[in-house]
Amino acid sequence: MQYFAALKLGQKRVAASREYLNQFTNNRAMPALALQNSKSDVWEPVGEENLYAIVDESSGFVLTDTSGYIVAICDKGGFSKAIVQGVQRQECDNLVAQFEKDGIPKFSGKVILPV
Repeated sequence: MQYFAALKLGQKRVAASREYLNQFTNNRAMPALALQNSKSDVWEPVGEENLYAIVDESSGFVLTDTSGYIVAICDKGGFSKAIVQGVQRQECDNLVAQFEKDGIPKFSGKVILPV
């Protein structure tokens, strides 16, 4: 896929994921990755599917602040499309309950966050 076509499709998927996450986080969701990482000249947008992930230090990340968890909506490859930072335990539990109610599966694997 050409770079700009992949980017445009990825941006559309990011916007939809961010809009969904904003419904439950008081509009705190931020856009993340629109393209999958590639070591070649092949450009691919992030996947269409939505999975949720809770990122904490047990996920292999060192969170530099103590303000809570990162909640991500990602594709099946772990590429995050929308994230919200500083989520406290109770809010995190509420989000997980909402995701499960909406039929969004949990991602189990390494989440790829924007740098």
